[in-house]
Amino acid sequence: QVQLVESGGGLVQAGGSLRLSCAASGLTFRSYVMGWFRQAPGKGREFAAAINLSGANTNYADSVKGRFTISRDNAKNTVYLQMNSLKPEDTAVYYCAASYGVGLRSRTADFGSWGQGTQVTVSS
Repeated sequence: QVQLVESGGGLVQAGGSLRLSCAASGLTFRSYVMGWFRQAPGKGREFAAAINLSGANTNYADSVKGRFTISRDNAKNTVYLQMNSLKPEDTAVYYCAASYGVGLRSRTADFGSWGQGTQVTVSS
């Protein structure tokens, strides 16, 4: 059974940084594209970032490009999201997701396994 467990969320002031982690188990981690999504209150879940199997390729939503960095450690079965220059509009529950196979993807429907989410709140 695939399990994804996020950590690292919290309350931070605008301009600050946070690093989210997602520990994966129950899957061959290096065979999965990993992604981060977020859902703000009253809004749908949206794509933030994704990373390919080796970690060599990434893609980002325009709203986070240049501020967020996704990375992975296949030896530790963990994916990270470094978030810098945070803005109040980044406030959301952040979800880690896994998608079997090659090729970067960004649609929620492409990801079959999800974590429970971690809250990120950015105060102005």
